[in-house]
Amino acid sequence: KSSIWGQCIKMNLYDCLPSAVFLFDHRVFVNRSLTLENIKCYGFDMDYTLATYKSPDYESMSFELMRDRMVSIGYPHEILRYKYDPSFPTRGLVVDTTYGNLLKVDSNGNILVCSHGFQFLKGEDIRKYYPNMFIQRDDTDRFYILNTLFNLSETYLYACLVDFFTGCTRYTNLLKGFQHGDLLMSYRSMFQDVRDAVDYTHDTVSSQNTPSYKCLQPNLPVLLTRIKEVAKVFLATNSDYNYTEVIMTYLLESNVKPGSPKKSWRSYFDLVVVDTKKPLFFAEGTVLRQVDTNTGKLRIGTYTGDLQHGTVYSGGSSDIVCDLLGVIGKDILYVGDHIFGDILKSKKRQGWKTFLVVPELTKELQVWEERKSIFEELKRLDLYLAELNKHPDTTSQEYRDIGSIHMRMKLLTYRMDMSYGQMGSLLRSGSRQTLFASQLMRYADLYSSSCLNLMHYPVNYLFMAPPVLVSPLLWSNITERRCLSRSSFILTVFFSLSDAPRGCF
Repeated sequence: KSSIWGQCIKMNLYDCLPSAVFLFDHRVFVNRSLTLENIKCYGFDMDYTLATYKSPDYESMSFELMRDRMVSIGYPHEILRYKYDPSFPTRGLVVDTTYGNLLKVDSNGNILVCSHGFQFLKGEDIRKYYPNMFIQRDDTDRFYILNTLFNLSETYLYACLVDFFTGCTRYTNLLKGFQHGDLLMSYRSMFQDVRDAVDYTHDTVSSQNTPSYKCLQPNLPVLLTRIKEVAKVFLATNSDYNYTEVIMTYLLESNVKPGSPKKSWRSYFDLVVVDTKKPLFFAEGTVLRQVDTNTGKLRIGTYTGDLQHGTVYSGGSSDIVCDLLGVIGKDILYVGDHIFGDILKSKKRQGWKTFLVVPELTKELQVWEERKSIFEELKRLDLYLAELNKHPDTTSQEYRDIGSIHMRMKLLTYRMDMSYGQMGSLLRSGSRQTLFASQLMRYADLYSSSCLNLMHYPVNYLFMAPPVLVSPLLWSNITERRCLSRSSFILTVFFSLSDAPRGCF
């Protein structure tokens, strides 16, 4: 399959490929056109980008450590009965630290889904908290966005705490927390305790047995070697040197074929920077210091010299990286998993080209393929509803039809969302894009389920974004004649369901 794949890509013969070849995990999606031939430097984050974790084992382990920490600081022992359920949390949720709710919102702050603990609230109940079904996202003191895959376990822990105290008869439920005698516990303080537990257990989580929770990817050395032949490569991670050394040694040095020369993991990169403190790294940054790789300690003073190959640096900024490597913003393609810390800031502040790693895409695409009939029915109902609403002289029977159509659409949307998990899709709620999806579309030039998918494209490949200023009829004709290979259709599937090509990658 890979041979057929490679030949067809080189020859632009996308239509010759059978649908089975278009594996979900091989696709790279495009928001803005990008030519790899123009990229002079590739940058990579480490966690959830180069290093992938075994899910849900990793999240379950993190959850249990944080849960146990909460008990050790005084929370009731009854919360030990909670076990991690991977079907509940998803990325991109917003915590309302005032009312203790988990919210799924769109780019404008309109509420799509709301849960209090594990109880999902309906419209009238949501309006008791939010009369306009809307939140001010820029109120960062109140609303905390759970943007990373590392946030999944703490999302679930917070829901467990709200669920426990809401149902515990020893505590009186208040609007902004719980009362037990003279003890007042607010939702805000509970969330802060969860955040403190995350920080407290971080070192323990990081030191867990690497093979048990990290995925070994044999093709990673191949990808980095291939890229390094045509461009410069750097690693920029928030992790400290000792943790980075353990992870990268495991990923790049533990799978050497017998008889092959052993290479240091650092030789795959022109520059390695740890402790970057992203997103600060993309602004003023911090002091750049050298790391003693024998002890893991930082050398005194600020480093001001030229780039030394094989040297590991700590801190610094994106401007310093550009200076050391002799490149400018538009020359860099940065690959990361954090929509805010990696992608948004590197794009807005530095103008870097961006590649967002979204592991959840595999399931998103799989569910879309399996539930395509529901999408089609939703589209038909939406069109029929539009036709009914065109006529002001609607009869009573047609009014009843409109009501039944709305009910049917709600049922189909619920069935669709439940195919992804309790919180629904990462990218949509019904036909409405989530905040995460809108940020992905705005700030990620490319996105895929894994950075390894770059291996399926030539190093001079042109990723072409789909046209936007065309009529629906023209778009339909285009997609009927030819598979649009460089498409971001997954996020707009509700608006062109019948035209969505099967072989996009």
